[in-house]
This record gives sequence, C-alpha cells and structure tokens, in this order.
Amino acid sequence: MLDDTVEPFTADLAPDEFIRAAIQWHFSPATGSPYWVKRAAALDFDPLTDIRTWEDLALFPDVSEEWRDIPVDALVPAGIGRQGWDFQVFDSGGTTGRPKRIVESRSRRNGVLWVSEVLADHGMPGEGDGHWLHIGPTGPHIVGRSVGLLAQQRGTFCHYIDFDPRWVKSSVKQGRAEEAGRYVKHILAQAQDILATQPVSVLFATPPVLEAIAADEKLLDLVQDKVRGIIWAGTSVSPETLSVFEEELFPQATVVGLYGNTMMGIAPQRPRTGEPDEERCVFVPFHPFSRVTVVDPDNTDTQVGYGERGQARISLVSRDLLLPWTLERDSVLRVTPTSKYPQDGLADVQPLTVEGGPTAIEGVY
Repeated sequence: MLDDTVEPFTADLAPDEFIRAAIQWHFSPATGSPYWVKRAAALDFDPLTDIRTWEDLALFPDVSEEWRDIPVDALVPAGIGRQGWDFQVFDSGGTTGRPKRIVESRSRRNGVLWVSEVLADHGMPGEGDGHWLHIGPTGPHIVGRSVGLLAQQRGTFCHYIDFDPRWVKSSVKQGRAEEAGRYVKHILAQAQDILATQPVSVLFATPPVLEAIAADEKLLDLVQDKVRGIIWAGTSVSPETLSVFEEELFPQATVVGLYGNTMMGIAPQRPRTGEPDEERCVFVPFHPFSRVTVVDPDNTDTQVGYGERGQARISLVSRDLLLPWTLERDSVLRVTPTSKYPQDGLADVQPLTVEGGPTAIEGVY
C-alpha cells in the first residue's frame, strides 16, 4: 500500500503534467478507485495513454448521473491507505433530482485552507474577532463542514442553524410557498437568539435569507450592530441586489460571495484589488484542482469568449476524486484571469433556462 501522506500530484506541476499524473493515479489498479478502474473498460479510449491535457478530459462521458446510485466505497482510491482513515461522504443539494454522492478525505479541506487565505485578503474578520454563524445546510451537505473549518482556521466557534434545502425546493416546486415562508421564519427565530446572546462577527447565509433578515427590523439591527463579515452563497443574486447588500443594508460588513457545489468545491469571490474587475463579483475556482469551462449551451464542446455568457461545465481533479466534467444548470459570464488568479473567472451566475427542459428550483439554497 502506498504512503497516503504523500500527494500524488501537486499544484506546482505544469497543467498538462498535472493531468497526466492525475490520470495515472486514478486509472492504475494499484492506486485508482474501483469505480474508475472498472469504468475504464467501458470507454472507447485508454485514459492512461490518450488523456494528455485538460482538453482531453472532454473524451470522457459525463458520469455524474451514475453517482446517484453507486456504492460510495467504489469511489475511494486504492492508493489511499486505511491507516488514518478520514473519508467522509457528502450529498449534492438535489437541485436536479435525487442526490449525487461524493467522498472526501483531504482534498476539499486543502481547498478550504486556500479559501481562508482569499477571505483574509478581503479583510474578513480573523482570529480573536468573534464567532461565526452558519445559516445553511449541514448534515450530508459539505458546505456546513467547510464553513466550520473556516471558523476553525480563525480559532473561533461556529454556530449552526441547519436547514434542509431539499424540503424547501420541494415546497416551492409544489406551489407551497407559504410553507417555505414559515420555514424561513423558523430559521430567523433561531438566528435572532444566537445573535442576541453570542459574539457573532461573521455570518454565512444565502441571498434569500439575507433579504428576509433585512425585512425583520429587530434582526437587521442585530446584524448591523454585531456582524463585520458576511459570506453569501447558495443561490443567484443580481448585481443590483448585491449592491444593496454591500452599500445600503450591510455597509458595516465585508461582503464576500462564494460559488460552488458538492461536485466542484468552493470558488470564492476574488478580491477587488490590483487589477480591477468590471463585474461586481467574480468567482475563481481552486486552481488547478477545480476548473470551470464556460461553454455554448447549444454546443457544449465549444468554449465561449471572455465577456460572453455560457453554461458552466465543471471539472474536479484531486487526489480523492476525479470528475472529468459535468454540465451545471448555471449560466455564467466568462471573465479574464488576473496575474494573481490564473484561472478563468465567473460572474453573474444565474439558473440556466433550457427550452423544453425542467426549471431549476433554487428555494433558499
């Protein structure tokens, strides 16, 4: 068994060398997962010889649908030993149907460490600056653990108010908006108790929850009085609404957005320093392990130009997991990289509207 304390491929490799090392890891029987070693036999190419570049990942089919049903044991790479076992399983949010499942040992935690550095560049409150409050999914959803780890990086507590995004989406889809509204009030009552009794300085919430906070005078006063950092994620938000959050409702706080999901990880907003952005909020994936290619929705093999809108096609390449690509139900703008963030940026994320297709339900997450 290989020493699982050694990373098989690292960020300092050249892009194509990184991909070749990752493919060797995931498709060699001694190190790859049972899923990929077996799945390779059904492909019409040999990954070990034919995948040489990031662009070659397009040869793979989108296998993410299979991850709704396969036993998660099959996703664990053989090269990661049982000693010090720290794998966990997480579910997707259910926006497109039954949940997909991933496994994670160390790779996502490394991504959280990087996100913490980006948040520090934004001026997000650090060690000794109060507690965090997470209003969002926990349980099978990886976002709750990630927010807790970010608070832990700052040596502080994270308070949790859990909600089930699947229940809210189901309520909205079935026309039970009042039920969803009662659910939000239930969440806000818990938030008020924590904010009134604990030294919370950083709040994680979705845009709909932030709007609900703004409509509650007592709760808004608590947030404006205590909170110095707001992280929003989970649903789309218009540039106009984001402007209201930053300049009118929460001018006392550093407001930072996160984009991402279970399948790709976290893409934080890049700081508005150095090379200025025309867009109010530009997200950047965790380079080089996560990549988002913005493609033409009518021809998903074709990447759109910078400044153009397209569909998000994500790739995740890590020690723990390989997802060559999958199409997300998100419409995004492709933004030019900067010297500090060499990956393509993403802006103005919206639910993708597909003619004749099902409508993506956002709910409150």
